[in-house]
Amino acid sequence: MTEPRLSPRPSTLDRDAFVSHYGDIYEHSPWVAELAWDAGLDQAQDTPAGLAELMGRILREAPAERQLDVIRAHPDLAGKAAKQGELTADSTREQAGAGLDQCSAEEFERFHRHNEAYKARFGFPFVMAVKGSDRHRILAAFETRLEHTPAEERRTAIEQINRIARFRLDDRVAD
Repeated sequence: MTEPRLSPRPSTLDRDAFVSHYGDIYEHSPWVAELAWDAGLDQAQDTPAGLAELMGRILREAPAERQLDVIRAHPDLAGKAAKQGELTADSTREQAGAGLDQCSAEEFERFHRHNEAYKARFGFPFVMAVKGSDRHRILAAFETRLEHTPAEERRTAIEQINRIARFRLDDRVAD
């Protein structure tokens, strides 16, 4: 069985078209797509797994400051931007899929406290690939990850961002 292909196929696109179609995979960070195209695309990157591997490697190998820029581009989970409808379409769909749009007032307050404590400790927002999760597991993850060292948490955030990217690429498979 062959792996499903992305649509449009990345290997067939020029740089501008590739960035136009895949530049939003990493939240407000089209430079990841630009560097992926610059690295060279072939048929291996026409699948979600293939393109996710290339783009994920680019982010993992990026300088720490660029990684932090990508982490900081992510919105707070169940935060003000979500309540005010200011999230990207992908983030809105992902947070709603985890039920974050249905939090009680008490849960929103817990998310707010955790978001603030996390940013105070690490200097960037809590990032988690929430697809397949729910608000209770996300709140538990906050408490666990607040115990990490800053270096551990930066690595964890990058891993989570790469998971988010893979989910987003999976959503773009050809019919």
